[in-house]
Amino acid sequence: MNKETIWIGNDHGGFELKQHILKYLEEKGIPYKDVGSNSTEIVRYPYYASLVAGAVSRGEASRGILICSTGIGMSIIANRYKGVRASLCTSTYMGKMTRAHNDSNILCLGGKITGVFEALDILEAWLTTGYEGGRHDISLGLIREAEEVMCSDDLWIADENQLNGK
Repeated sequence: MNKETIWIGNDHGGFELKQHILKYLEEKGIPYKDVGSNSTEIVRYPYYASLVAGAVSRGEASRGILICSTGIGMSIIANRYKGVRASLCTSTYMGKMTRAHNDSNILCLGGKITGVFEALDILEAWLTTGYEGGRHDISLGLIREAEEVMCSDDLWIADENQLNGK
């Protein structure tokens, strides 16, 4: 699999929005790996977030998308992974700025709080905006420095039985 393949994960609250995002990615010819829930039946979001955030943290993917009802839970767990800069975005401006200033590598969206058209605009801004670097490199360097102190190299990874509720 190509490192540029975007990993996408979701729980039950993000399933419907994911369908629109997958269609968008297909239309744009952007490769993706769907590791999310395939229905609206209740599942636990940390398991799906761990698949995407783990892949980004390990360098298997350069970017990911996580969707739950609000995006809050996904962003909380994803940001526990070393090297992950997950950003919960509710506006196109946020999608653009988190890439330009924070070099965000995971986009978190709320399937129940952000409409489809807005979510697709956010996604497009996030995908097409480049990192500005410069003065922002100082802050990212501080984040990396803090991660070295606060994060272990051990990753919590959900197993297949956890994903299926067993």
